[in-house]
Amino acid sequence: MPMTDVLAAEDIKKALSACQDPESFNHKLFFQKVGLKNKPEKDVKEVFNILDQDKSGYIEEEELQFLLKGFAPDARDLSKGEIKKILEAGDEDHDGKIGQDEFTKLVSQA
Repeated sequence: MPMTDVLAAEDIKKALSACQDPESFNHKLFFQKVGLKNKPEKDVKEVFNILDQDKSGYIEEEELQFLLKGFAPDARDLSKGEIKKILEAGDEDHDGKIGQDEFTKLVSQA
């Protein structure tokens, strides 16, 4: 399923343009700008499923690197520092990955 089935293409474009520079990714700002914060939980879960590329039920560190590419294929990769910040904010059980419930909470922080 393409991300544009859940989120507006214009919102995705705006959110990605706000974090083009290295080390500029802020998950709270990104989730607000992309319109995910105001979506129902079922839509947040759909986005999680799109980002969970290997369908493991988790967004692992490698998938976090490509998180922005899940929204648009030409987006940049996240840096190790940006990945670390997301894990610190969302990985409640400290297992090095973000589960669906953790992702839902992460989005609601925005």
